Amino acid sequence: MTKAVQEKYQPPLDHEALIAPFIHRQGELYRRVINEAHKQRLPFALGGGFAINAYTGLRRDTKDLDIYILHSDSEAMKRILTRAGMSDYYEQRPYDPRWIYRGYADGVIVDVIWAMANQVAEVDKVWLTRGPEVEIKGQRLRLLPPEELLWTKLYVLQRDRCDWPDLLNLIYWRGETMDWDRLLKRLGDHAALLGGLLPLFVWLCPGRARTLPNWLWERLNLVKPSLPISAEEFDAHHVNLIDSRPWFIPAGAPEPGQ
Repeated sequence: MTKAVQEKYQPPLDHEALIAPFIHRQGELYRRVINEAHKQRLPFALGGGFAINAYTGLRRDTKDLDIYILHSDSEAMKRILTRAGMSDYYEQRPYDPRWIYRGYADGVIVDVIWAMANQVAEVDKVWLTRGPEVEIKGQRLRLLPPEELLWTKLYVLQRDRCDWPDLLNLIYWRGETMDWDRLLKRLGDHAALLGGLLPLFVWLCPGRARTLPNWLWERLNLVKPSLPISAEEFDAHHVNLIDSRPWFIPAGAPEPGQ
């Protein structure tokens, strides 16, 4: 990919939005936990809303910080949260401890995650090494790779929460450079989920869908969309049919808190 094309398909990085979670009382706790994890040489990567914001340019307030680690490091990370003054959130709101530990202090939550909520997979070293780094207040922080980020959010399709809007934003900005082969291997027999998401992406972003690899449609048993070169990058009308509130970055970024 040429530099010009690469720049075209990168969202405008809102550094202020990325720094926002790391200021005030909330940021003090985050930095304390992260600094101690670095000191103990525990590999980790940041996911959730922070990673989505970084990859897409969204400016959505993050209610917590998702730290992905190896299962073998879970007890060490729990001790770090305890020393930082955080208690187990389970006492206030029970959760499934098979895949996550939730630390809580003064309204601030840090989620330590070592597996998917549905137990499909545990975090491995690829999750913690393949993603890019961002610099926040002089500290380099690694993001969850876009492929694993998409993988985890693909299953979040419940009545009270759906992460597919995040994924539509993610594919718009990262789809052309994503390692789709690795993602398909991760999905295995669950690839039909991706096969459900991509036709929606074509309907929403016909022009951008043309940048996805040709072989991907065949691998998913989908008919390759016949899209003219002149197809619009995205269809604003279709964006509004899904939600008239700002949710899709190319059509207008939402303000913090939306």
